[in-house]
Amino acid sequence: MNVTIHSSFLPHDDAEAALGFYRDLLGFELRDDVGYEGMRWLTVGPAGQPDTAIVLTPPAADPAVTDQERRMITEMMAKGTYAGVLLGTDDLDTTFARLQAHDADIVQEPTEQPYGVRDCAVRDPAGNLIRIQQLR
Repeated sequence: MNVTIHSSFLPHDDAEAALGFYRDLLGFELRDDVGYEGMRWLTVGPAGQPDTAIVLTPPAADPAVTDQERRMITEMMAKGTYAGVLLGTDDLDTTFARLQAHDADIVQEPTEQPYGVRDCAVRDPAGNLIRIQQLR
């Protein structure tokens, strides 16, 4: 049996800002751009890894989400506590310098963590926590 991660989901509240971050800043490919009833879903992924993607979704697009839940999701996104993802890079310092030079919302500079990895943390334009780990 072979189970892999195909897609993860992160919310976005501005499709163009999300594209600017994931495609233009991180170098991900735009794989799909779907609009429906005034909402927009973007699928992005790392070049050379066609089987791995992040789907950037409108927050609380699920019709089962109540108005109260939608408000809570929006508040959590604004605080940066709703969603996140861990990425890896073969050159953390260069990746971090690029993010910093483009005014990304820096949460933590590259740091040797006590649990044995070196990583940094930023927030994407929607407030999602993006940790980037040095690959060994």
